[in-house]
Amino acid sequence: MNSEINYNIYISGVGGQGIIKTSVIIGEAAMNEGYDVVMSEIHGMSQRGGSVSTELKIGGYKSSIVENSKADMILGFEPIEVLRGLNKSNKDSKIIFNDFPIIPSTLTQTGETYPSIDEITSNLKDNFENVYPIKATNLAKDAGSVLSLNMVLLGAAVAIKDFPLSRESVEIAMKNNLAPKFHEMNLKAIELGYNAVKEL
Repeated sequence: MNSEINYNIYISGVGGQGIIKTSVIIGEAAMNEGYDVVMSEIHGMSQRGGSVSTELKIGGYKSSIVENSKADMILGFEPIEVLRGLNKSNKDSKIIFNDFPIIPSTLTQTGETYPSIDEITSNLKDNFENVYPIKATNLAKDAGSVLSLNMVLLGAAVAIKDFPLSRESVEIAMKNNLAPKFHEMNLKAIELGYNAVKEL
């Protein structure tokens, strides 16, 4: 196996956004390119609406847990969930996130307010050098369905300069893990996410 590269990815969001499937596709693409890969168990509540995170390490790792400040990439499906994972990041981490909020019912019940996306984005940019807010929910709808959100974000990840996997291998792994009737939509979603980062 090829273990010349070491790359840590922390993925966070809420249940129902396709986070687990995204992790499986990244893992398969990594193995197809000859890399060792380990993936953590799912952390959090995977039912729709609950916080979910997974962790992937590409390279010669034994533990699947990304240590604090060791993530090369934070891939956030929801803005607040990105903030929850910042302990994994460092000044060089690439932070890609969907700028569309999913406001938890617990917040409205307690009378608390969700911070503005502009506030979240500016705070991230003040503290990190590589921040990529993506209108991923809108792009997923443009691709054909909000259900392709995860592939928009995966396309965005692939567009990052030092991401270790090729777009082609990610697309092949996607096709291996999703029904053929969804391939065209998800290829478009990957392309839209890829282009969104290239334009930033």
